[in-house]
Amino acid sequence: MTLAANGRKTRIVILGGGFGGVYTARHLEKLLRRRKDVEIILVSRDNFVLMTPLLFEICSGTLDVRHCSFPIRAFLRTTRFGEATVQGIDLERRIVHLAAPEQKGELSYDQLVLALGAMTNLTMISGSEHAFTFKTLADALVLRNYLIERMERADVEQDPGRKRRLLTFVIIGGGLVGVELLGELTAFMDGIAPLYKHVNRDEIRFILLQAGGRIMPEIDPKLADYGARVLRRRPGTEIRTGAFVRSIEPGRVHLPEETIEAETIVLAAGIVPSPVVAALPVEKDKHGHIIVDGAMRCKSHPEVWALGDCAFVPAPDGRPYPNLAQHALREAKVLARNIHAVLNGKEPMPFIYDTMGMMGSLGHGKAFGQLLKMRVYGVLAWFVRRSYYLLQMPGWGRRLRIMIDWTFALLFRPDIVKISLDSERALLVRLAASGSVPASAPATGEAAPGKTLLPDVLEHKST
Repeated sequence: MTLAANGRKTRIVILGGGFGGVYTARHLEKLLRRRKDVEIILVSRDNFVLMTPLLFEICSGTLDVRHCSFPIRAFLRTTRFGEATVQGIDLERRIVHLAAPEQKGELSYDQLVLALGAMTNLTMISGSEHAFTFKTLADALVLRNYLIERMERADVEQDPGRKRRLLTFVIIGGGLVGVELLGELTAFMDGIAPLYKHVNRDEIRFILLQAGGRIMPEIDPKLADYGARVLRRRPGTEIRTGAFVRSIEPGRVHLPEETIEAETIVLAAGIVPSPVVAALPVEKDKHGHIIVDGAMRCKSHPEVWALGDCAFVPAPDGRPYPNLAQHALREAKVLARNIHAVLNGKEPMPFIYDTMGMMGSLGHGKAFGQLLKMRVYGVLAWFVRRSYYLLQMPGWGRRLRIMIDWTFALLFRPDIVKISLDSERALLVRLAASGSVPASAPATGEAAPGKTLLPDVLEHKST
């Protein structure tokens, strides 16, 4: 067997539990199944893969919260998995610094795959910390709870100005994410508004703010125009292009010549790579993505590879491939082959892929999409989009659960049950702050704090 320089197995470490990271591991498992001298380790902050195109339906309650994700451990077979946070990478020592509750450690590597994804850009607009983001399961649940709370409060609000602020929802960013979120939320409000006797659907306002000249600049203009026409027909929906947001503060969005008062502000105006990627001393583009060659290999450190949202993967024309799930899935397959080739002393091959198309949902059984050169609209696009993402979900058990959720959503009104994220102790603290109970009231029923141990992927542990 060919061993690493220190006598152990050759170690491939993959950082990130999104599509890019998990599918790279899955393909490497197949390619290296007979190589006993190589080990694969995947590290992720979460133990599941989130199907992000279905996140909008979690927010509206169409899908159960667990049905738009799948567990990493069940998906992989021979890869060692560790749930930990990446704190930094020492490229010279080839060490990854990891952390978990009450523990820190280091993990060495021979080949490193960066699939750490991206996060919402909070530096582009002043005061972005006051807006909701929409990237994680927690984001979807928190936003859902908040929307329902605004409706509950508006139903009993007597002051017209206050009620107007409660029922005004602003989405900043008219890209694909902002438009899909607007479509899902307007459909959600159409369904739940009749449950609130003192809220008229026409009182609910949705305002989409796009700094550019048109919404969804990343897709075909005709599809973008179709999406705009459909959404503008929804009650209380307003789409503004050329609307540059100067700043955000609690309850207010400041434009150059206007201030919009709204209690609900969602930021969907762009993404940036993770802070770990931003701190690496390698070549990056102006947005902070790691610049790799066509084979997804870092130019200054050939043992480092990158794909997905954190990488600038050049197409044959020199422009970067878009940060889409379909590209991450296919990049993962090619990257795995390239690592396999390098381990066998061969040259890696460049990633070349023609985009199959893009799809987006508008709610109420309407969608849009471009499949190769063909544009599809309305119910047909809605059906094709759902079918595609359903088949991307591994395992027929989860697919069946999703189909059941979708069927019930077609037959019944949306649910307005909130998912409480407060522990009993948090509720008692809130009651004490309001004077309802003494501040010294014991938090009965609370479990003793447990110690979370990091899996054995850490080589040097310290408490």
